[in-house]
Amino acid sequence: MSTTETTRGPLAGHLVVDLSRALAGPHAGMMLADLGARVIKVESPGTGDDTRGWGPPFVGPEDDLQSTYFMSCNRNKESISLDLKNGDGQAVLRGLLERADVVIENFRPGVMDRLGFSTAAMHALNPRLVILSITGFGHDGPESQRSGYDQILQGEAGLMSLTGSGPDDPQRVGVPIADLLSGMNGAVGVLAALVERNSTGRGQVVRTSLLASLIGVHAFQGTRTTIAGEVPRAQGNHHPSIAPYGLFNCRDGSVQISVGSEKLWHTFASAFGLDPAAPGFASNAERVRNRAGVVAAVERVFAGYGAAELLDKLNDAGIPAGKVRSLDEVYAWEQVASQGLVVDVQHPLLGKVSLPGPPLRFFAPGDTAETTRTEHDAPPLLDEDGPAIREWLGLASAAAGAK
Repeated sequence: MSTTETTRGPLAGHLVVDLSRALAGPHAGMMLADLGARVIKVESPGTGDDTRGWGPPFVGPEDDLQSTYFMSCNRNKESISLDLKNGDGQAVLRGLLERADVVIENFRPGVMDRLGFSTAAMHALNPRLVILSITGFGHDGPESQRSGYDQILQGEAGLMSLTGSGPDDPQRVGVPIADLLSGMNGAVGVLAALVERNSTGRGQVVRTSLLASLIGVHAFQGTRTTIAGEVPRAQGNHHPSIAPYGLFNCRDGSVQISVGSEKLWHTFASAFGLDPAAPGFASNAERVRNRAGVVAAVERVFAGYGAAELLDKLNDAGIPAGKVRSLDEVYAWEQVASQGLVVDVQHPLLGKVSLPGPPLRFFAPGDTAETTRTEHDAPPLLDEDGPAIREWLGLASAAAGAK
């Protein structure tokens, strides 16, 4: 099926030049691509994005193995290989920047200046350009030059102190959450700058960092510290401010419940024969202080149920509940498929592959017709689109980028 104007996404007609590598910047670029923008990924000759070498797992032919990590954050992009330290690579990049709406970079502060592409230089080429710049610790301040990798920032920004089975068991989140949040924040900033450009006619610089993105999601844990003066610590799979809310054992496994109001608590207690007004149980504040007793009481009644039976009973009672799924179960789940959260693409080496899909959907006003981008492209091979991009720029006769 050919892509139509209504299935290309709301950013159709916008050009994004993605100079970033690893995950934060590429994730931002992929989000913009999912929204319909044309995203041209600029990669180093020979090796390409660092994540092309991150694995296993690798898939494909032995002489051209493909990283599944790279494939997670580069769908719907084109690839061109450029050496930005030589004249030819810089000429191609200038041609791209002159035509671009957005450029994404996640070099350490000062690197773009040394390459000859400072903010001032890029805006001289194209005053309408929106520049997204992502760093590890921020663009200024005493530690701005530190290299920022996700797990380092999860520790430095306090997230690991909140995650784990207890205060002495700090754990990283199971995905590179600092990178992913930075990409999401960067994409939001780009969208806001594009909206403002409609009235000013000029682009601007959008800055975010892994540090800022993690502190930005401290949420109630942050205000516990800044307002209440408490220092929260990891406490496993139970909510620090609501009880019962968490993972509870039953006869043959475990289930999760979220009893988030007093009304739900009374409903839950009635369904399972607990006294909702017993000492230590009568209010959420009491239950939080008496968490160990609440957990023990809930698990005593849950011990009489298998997980499937228990989930049915909780659902019938109107108690929010669920199980912990493995990822293969998630991607086989009918609900996931119904939301477009798995997309099939045709890869030049691997054939048809499935990728986790974009999280946003769009609908026409006053209608149920979906206008979300429906046609998706596989993550590109290194320099797969280089010749075509050079020809489009009128630079087809220049030396091709090294592969």
